[in-house]
Amino acid sequence: MLGNMMFKPLLISSMIEHAGRYHADSLVISKNTDTTITETTWGKVHENSKRFANVLASFGLNFSDRIATIAWNNHRHLESWYAISGSGYVCHTINPRLFPEQLIFIINDASDRVILFDKTFLPLVKAVKPLLKSVEHYICLDAVDEAISQDFPEIKFYDELIAQQNANFDWPELDELSASSLCYTSGTTGNPKGVLYSHRSTVLHSYAISMPDSLNVSARDIMMPVVPMFHVNAWGTPYAAAMVGCTLVLPGPGLDGASLTQMIDQYQVSVALGVPTIWQGLINAAQQAGSKLESLTRNVVGGSACPPAMLKVFKEQFGCETIHAWGMTETSPLGSANQFKAKHQHLSDEEKLQVRLSQGRPPFGVDLRITDEENGTNEVTRDGETTGNLQIQGHWIINNYFGKTESALTSDGWFDTGDIATLNEDGFLKISDRSKDLIKSGGEWISSVDLENLAMGHPKIAMAAVIAATHPKWDERPILIAIKKPDVDLSDTEILDYYADKVAKWQVPDKVIFVDAIPLSGTGKMLKKDLREQFGSVLMDS
Repeated sequence: MLGNMMFKPLLISSMIEHAGRYHADSLVISKNTDTTITETTWGKVHENSKRFANVLASFGLNFSDRIATIAWNNHRHLESWYAISGSGYVCHTINPRLFPEQLIFIINDASDRVILFDKTFLPLVKAVKPLLKSVEHYICLDAVDEAISQDFPEIKFYDELIAQQNANFDWPELDELSASSLCYTSGTTGNPKGVLYSHRSTVLHSYAISMPDSLNVSARDIMMPVVPMFHVNAWGTPYAAAMVGCTLVLPGPGLDGASLTQMIDQYQVSVALGVPTIWQGLINAAQQAGSKLESLTRNVVGGSACPPAMLKVFKEQFGCETIHAWGMTETSPLGSANQFKAKHQHLSDEEKLQVRLSQGRPPFGVDLRITDEENGTNEVTRDGETTGNLQIQGHWIINNYFGKTESALTSDGWFDTGDIATLNEDGFLKISDRSKDLIKSGGEWISSVDLENLAMGHPKIAMAAVIAATHPKWDERPILIAIKKPDVDLSDTEILDYYADKVAKWQVPDKVIFVDAIPLSGTGKMLKKDLREQFGSVLMDS
């Protein structure tokens, strides 16, 4: 017997319809590539998404054709997202910081027929254009620019295109399992791999991240996703923002600490999301400007582990709760978020900090397990101490990569994340390291994350990375690569002494290397592969 309830497919178009109908006057604030600000509303975003849907309909595209975007977080990019997916096409967000060879590979692999781009990326698009096999239309996400037209005759301009269309468009009634968007992994080893999301998975993921035990987003919030829209769809926040109707602040290309401080204070941002390197820049800029970031009640940290010292600074200096979250491209991305349970409310501040250091609990819709490192399907005890392979399954988790027929899952249906972690009895996740970043010294494992977090607690260190260096006796030993804070005197001896009473002697790094910069990926993660290539033999040379 079936239930007697109405069936409506879970579609991305329903979220922008909801925002346009019930939150039409809620603001969408956007910093443009020329640093000007556009203040629009969800009602206008809704209208323009339909105008652009009419534009796409005129191109003669087929269902599920891929349309690429190379753009920052701004209102035009947002409008295009809803137009593309809502029309039954696939929105393929591209990281502009990838190497040109990788850009060419993923555009050709996806068979993109249209490319939308901010004009700041015009040189990049022109450089790769001769090697693109399937692209028929190039659209600049801006107003008409005659200089660009002369340089790139076939280019079309977003503002001109939507001005020629009306806002009457009926979203098609799609199968909720239809593909909606496509993101490629960062491709640190080999070519990037595509992860193809569905309307159903995206809507369910949006529900999950809005829940109080996740990111706790509501219509009362003013949310600023600093994480780029080209990185796992800005962690799904533009969809959740439309679902709940909150004010959305899109920072454009201005991701430096000073720009973010100014936008948070001017627009009274209540929740912001980004990676630790972004937040370190914000802290430094806010301190220099004398800002208390008074409106910011919480920030979400993902991408890599948040150093304990950073959590303390946000809490003690800015009165801001830091929510640790974990996920990856293959998980849409949310896999867990750190919100307290009732039993945690009576803990001391130090005990609460220890809870906050974990990556949190999985929301309803996904499940986590830790398996034995020798046997990929044998689950270990959930005691918060036994480490193993972190695996996940659920409604918004990958099944197979784009264009691949073979499953990406284990024999019993779980996705192995490549992380080494623990789970406790409440489901709180604590990631020890990426399996490829663990250091095996004399048969014993050392966590690079733990050593990095300790280094970031040193008052004279601005950024730190720990990698495995080849050692003639111990196979691998940890070395610390650090950036000093400006105008400080710091020796390697001082840092190594700082570790002395905090970790076992055999875990203390063998060497400290001071650098002016640490290479970062397009999403703000430290590129340890590059560091290993540069410094991985230093202990053999000494």
